[in-house]
Amino acid sequence: MSLISENVIPGNHGKIFETNATDHEDLESIKTAILKVDGVKDVFIDEDAFPKTITIHTSDLVPINEIENAVIETGFHAIPKSLFEL
Repeated sequence: MSLISENVIPGNHGKIFETNATDHEDLESIKTAILKVDGVKDVFIDEDAFPKTITIHTSDLVPINEIENAVIETGFHAIPKSLFEL
């Protein structure tokens, strides 16, 4: 593992996660939970994509497992997409 694969790096590009949540209310609760993580600046949800995607921008280095744990507390999962398109 590396710094880039285990953390969300601050910057304009953000990190994209996929989630198994489908309802708007569930996605909003995930957004609220992620925004409570220290260092998270913005959370954008693409409800038109399948599976639903969440783009997270941070102001500090944030471990991916902190974001995953925040989402798990809502009853759903967030899985980071790969670093590079295949």
